[in-house]
Amino acid sequence: MSAILIAFLVSTVCCLALIRYQHLHGHLSSDHDTEGIQKFHASPVPRVGGIAIFFGLTAALLSYFIGNYYVAHFASLLLISAIPCFAIGLLEDLTKKIGVKERLAGAFISAALCGYLFQAWLGNVQIFGFDTFLSIPAISIIFTCFSVAGVANAFNLIDGYHGLSSVVAAIILLALAYVAFQVGDAPILICAFAGVGAILGFLLWNYPKGLIFLGDGGAYLIGFWVAELSILLVLRNDSVSKWFPLLLCFYPIFETLFTIYRRVILKRGSAGIPDAAHLHQVIYKRVVRWAVGSSEEHLQTQRNAMTAPYLWLLSCLTVIPALIFWRNHIALKICAGLFALTYIWLYWAIVRFKTPKWLLVSKSK
Repeated sequence: MSAILIAFLVSTVCCLALIRYQHLHGHLSSDHDTEGIQKFHASPVPRVGGIAIFFGLTAALLSYFIGNYYVAHFASLLLISAIPCFAIGLLEDLTKKIGVKERLAGAFISAALCGYLFQAWLGNVQIFGFDTFLSIPAISIIFTCFSVAGVANAFNLIDGYHGLSSVVAAIILLALAYVAFQVGDAPILICAFAGVGAILGFLLWNYPKGLIFLGDGGAYLIGFWVAELSILLVLRNDSVSKWFPLLLCFYPIFETLFTIYRRVILKRGSAGIPDAAHLHQVIYKRVVRWAVGSSEEHLQTQRNAMTAPYLWLLSCLTVIPALIFWRNHIALKICAGLFALTYIWLYWAIVRFKTPKWLLVSKSK
């Protein structure tokens, strides 16, 4: 548990310093665009919370060099691998000029580096026929890198409201820690706990008032952390189904796939063009904004904070069955299919103004 505590304290202090001295770096770090299509905050806010999470992880995990070299060595390789992914995202936070292709390339490099350092490549995913292709080393390497980059980008894609992406990541890391404990994998357990602690330190300042944002650096970092710990867990422990981490991360993954479908198939456009039609955004516009309709700044912040819990609960629809059936790939596949149907039904119900009554809250006066 020391990993959680150290990561939490360091992340908390780093966030405090970044907020306190915003006047020194805000011209670079703050998100001044409050009118953009995907912007739902009322005033400029530093978007470099990823710095605090990175330092929290580093302090917590490198502290193990004092008493547990095996864990420290494992963690240091993972931290080194995360640097390209985190750095390119942070560069976007500071310059606002790094496109999604460059950020995906950074995540791809991190995944390749991690795969090389740990010799951790996905050779099968328990899908009949497809596993034959993954037995070819080159395809296995490319697929692993593509999967990690995709998950990292998925966490950035759902990072739309205070606490949304970070809490989803924390929930998933806790689930990974639980299964790592069950199979006796101490490095995975400690790295997952460190991630939870660093995220909680950030959340102390991010939710509900949004004093600091995760930023692309932070979102890609936690996405990479989740993805690589997931891969390493299943590759190091044969008893864990390959579909366990997939179901854990199925909400952000399916959100990404559905977004590509909407943009490319329905709108005949580019998958990389931003829009304001993600599930969390339609919940904000059709459910939360209806309840808190005022344009006053403090109520805009309240609406922002009220949106994330809906998606936290949605994420739990995959995390809970994943924890129950972490050994059973058939049950995990069925649950993934049921979640996909639930997501599609919920999305189209809200878009067509047929929001389920249990989602609605009383309107503020």
